[in-house]
This record gives sequence, structure tokens and C-alpha cells, in this order.
Amino acid sequence: MGEAGFFGLFLAVGGATVALFLGPIGQALGRRLTGVKKDPVTGLTTGEMAAERVGQLEQRVLELEERLDFAERMLANSAPAQLPESTDPVNTPV
Repeated sequence: MGEAGFFGLFLAVGGATVALFLGPIGQALGRRLTGVKKDPVTGLTTGEMAAERVGQLEQRVLELEERLDFAERMLANSAPAQLPESTDPVNTPV
């Protein structure tokens, strides 16, 4: 094999390597190395899913705070309940 043969072999191997790394196998390898994972159903990355979940939890906390404020206002505005006088002779103060 002469110099032309080695040059042809070099071009063939180089072209195959470039096609491998720029093709779907190379892209999958790049995603694997960077750690970016996508959910097959939603197409979201793990970071996007976490951000969405945090947003949902923040919304729930805001709703719970509103409910708590409403309950506190209702309790503060209601008249205090009067306990009936005890007629039990055991607990009657002397």
C-alpha cells in the first residue's frame, strides 16, 4: 500500500469518525456526558421538571397562606364562646 492508499484510508477513517460524532450517536454521547436527561413523555429536562414542580409547590403554599389568613380573621371576628356554668358539686369552687 503506497502513500495514496494510506491517505485514502486516513480520509475514510476520519470521515467515519466525524460522521459518528456529529450523528445521533455523537449527540447521545454528548447528552450522556453533560448529564442532560429528558423525560420521554413531556420532553422536559430534569432541571425544567424541578423548576415546574417548585412553581406548583409555591402556588400551593400561597393558597394555604390565604386560607390560614381567612381562618384567623374569622376566628378574630367571632364572639368568644361562653362556657356554661358548672353545676357539678365536685368541681364547684369553695
